[in-house]
Amino acid sequence: MSIARADFIEGMAKGLAVLESFDTERQRLNATLAAQRAGITRAAARRHLLTLAHLGYLETDGSYFWLSPKVLRFSGSYLASARLPRALQPTLNRLAAQTGESFSAVVLDQDQVVIVARSGPTRMLAYGLHLGARLPAHATSTGRVLLAAMNRSAFAAWMKGRELARLTPHTTVDTRRFRQLIEQARAQDFCIASQEHELGVHALAVPLRDMAGRTVAALNVVTSPQRLDEGAFQRELLPLLFDAARELRPLL
Repeated sequence: MSIARADFIEGMAKGLAVLESFDTERQRLNATLAAQRAGITRAAARRHLLTLAHLGYLETDGSYFWLSPKVLRFSGSYLASARLPRALQPTLNRLAAQTGESFSAVVLDQDQVVIVARSGPTRMLAYGLHLGARLPAHATSTGRVLLAAMNRSAFAAWMKGRELARLTPHTTVDTRRFRQLIEQARAQDFCIASQEHELGVHALAVPLRDMAGRTVAALNVVTSPQRLDEGAFQRELLPLLFDAARELRPLL
């Protein structure tokens, strides 16, 4: 969404940029690191850090800052009120109970996918399948399905100047090969990513479309190679995902 310049609150944008600077790679930041990550001056970063700490969104030891539990209010409010997770959750629960595997629904946020609903057994894969988890789009089955849903000009803009990070020995980092995989996902209407984001994890995804044909999310299932090889994975679970996507369409 674009707005008039007069309606843009620059201070709020900078504060949110500082808040978004914290992630799994950098859980504790000082003013210098926050400034580098948010793209603002050190003095501005320091003021924003102190303000966020005063408001209770950060904790500090006087030099370094880290996220406080209060930031979960945002995700909690979204998950409680947003229509998409509530519409998807019963289907995810049914699929997990039927197969014993872990299922998730995700949306695309720039170069990452975000899990907005999930269901699965209590045993957890190291894949990080928790609500709100952010995963790299280029190395995940869901990310590729959602990128394939873009029109070609939008995907070309997404790819422009992009370097694909290698996360495992299996990650596709060659941009020409990656474009081929996106075309393949677009043609097949599904994607398999095997051990590209994390070793020992197969992932299979299909798009979730609304009645107008717009892709609003992706549905995926993950398992380990020890449980199912890639061929069996596709044969046994892909029909379930396609059926679920058809059932969900009127709800989206």
